[in-house]
Amino acid sequence: MLTHLLIKNFALVDQLELELKDGMTVISGETGAGKSIMLDALGLTLGDRADSDTVRDGEERAEITATFDLQAIPEAQEWLRQHDLEQEHECQIRRIITREGRSRSYINGQPAPLNQLKELGQMLVDIHGQHEHQRLLHREYHRVLLDNFAGQGTTAEAVRQHYQRWQKLDLTLRQLTEESAEKTARTQLLSYQLEELSQLALQPDELEQLEQEQKLLENAGQLLQSGHQVIEIIAEHDEQNCISLLNQSQQLLLQLSRHAPALSQVSEMLNNAQILVDEASHELRHYLDAIEISPERLHTVEERLSSIYDVARKHRVQPDQLLALQQTLQDEMDSLHQSDEALKQLHTEALAARQHYLTLAEQLSHARQKHAAKLEKAVDAQLQSLGMLDARFSVQLSRQPEARWNAQGLEEVEFLIAANRGQAARPLAKVASGGELSRISLAIQVITAQTSSTPTLVFDEVDVGIGGAIAEVVGRLLRELGERTQILCVTHQPQVASQGHQHLFVSKRNQGQQTHTQIHHLDDGARLQEVARMLGGIQVTDATLTHAKEMLQH
Repeated sequence: MLTHLLIKNFALVDQLELELKDGMTVISGETGAGKSIMLDALGLTLGDRADSDTVRDGEERAEITATFDLQAIPEAQEWLRQHDLEQEHECQIRRIITREGRSRSYINGQPAPLNQLKELGQMLVDIHGQHEHQRLLHREYHRVLLDNFAGQGTTAEAVRQHYQRWQKLDLTLRQLTEESAEKTARTQLLSYQLEELSQLALQPDELEQLEQEQKLLENAGQLLQSGHQVIEIIAEHDEQNCISLLNQSQQLLLQLSRHAPALSQVSEMLNNAQILVDEASHELRHYLDAIEISPERLHTVEERLSSIYDVARKHRVQPDQLLALQQTLQDEMDSLHQSDEALKQLHTEALAARQHYLTLAEQLSHARQKHAAKLEKAVDAQLQSLGMLDARFSVQLSRQPEARWNAQGLEEVEFLIAANRGQAARPLAKVASGGELSRISLAIQVITAQTSSTPTLVFDEVDVGIGGAIAEVVGRLLRELGERTQILCVTHQPQVASQGHQHLFVSKRNQGQQTHTQIHHLDDGARLQEVARMLGGIQVTDATLTHAKEMLQH
């Protein structure tokens, strides 16, 4: 529950510090005193949008700090643990708004974005505004109220999440399906290209080898002629060839080296030269023996090269890039096949997501149907206690076709009312007058608040437009709620104010050129005077004091 509220430089408040208790706390004061300032400030700590105009004139920033006791709110404690913001059994939310319109938020001293304030705030405080009855004119709000009454908030959120997942998968599936025609055409082209390259069956290094063989076959005659001439020069000429001349030279040096030992090294060099020339002769002869003048083979090689060059031109690449192209095309083909598999998998996932959504949505529908009757009965009872004796409240659940299923479930929810006996139930916007709508709203709020797990409920002038005995009934209803949860209630009605466990009084005071709003806890005597003022206006008489005393005693 809310235990402490500190407000600085907000609207007409320079500084205000309140210690709050459980039970029903009433907030009253003269018109224009600023009774809703405390609730507006509290709303900022719960993630409401900030307005620089709320900063007090002459100040640079406004600051609001709200402290909550979380001992009875395990879900809030768990939320803080999940976000590494836990601090024993207490939570402090701080909001700062600057004159320039900037805003900073903190949870237990740690910076926090507004969406976190809103998430946490929904577990801590539920605010019922004075214009709540206007929201009843919108069917979307009817569904929210019914789900809250049925305790289906978690299921409704799960339905929303599963619907979004289903729709995301379905959208992706439809987009991929639309692209399938293009992929089919691309697959056919790739298949043709790969078949052509596969038939070519080009091997690694084959192109280079063919081009070398082509050159060899084209020049085979010249190679043989020149090669044999070289062999004759170095080894086969009858009289003068390199090997015989080297042999003669070596014999002469051998004779000379007997008289000049220094020439033995030269003799050795000539011997090595003779060996190398002889080996060269053998290698050249071996090479020439392998050369064959073959017009048929040359024709075969040239045809193979022509095929390779033609395919390369067709694919607009260099011949030596054909193998790389074939691998690229194959990779793309594999990717397209994988896309087909992914499409099948996506289709399976989309069907599963739809089924998960439908299962949860059916559960939610069943809970709505079950609790709609309970809500009708409870609201009817409250309407009678609020003076609408012949009114009949009903909840209409309209199952929608699949094309209109949405994140909120399978049906539309609408509240209907028959304000008078014998009338058919019709939508609230078409039947209820302003006063009737206010009482209907109050009845629904009281009923839904009874099933709320939120530890602090705020009612901001929800009793507007009623008075007398009806206002007394409202006060009793709110006090009953205050027996099990913390209630903060801004009211103009003495019948409601007299039911509170505590009473806060809001007033204004002028100081120089500025106006200040202040809030005080009222003791028994001051409270008697305030209830009497609410009964009789400015002039408090003995009669109004007596009436006020009776109301407080009861």
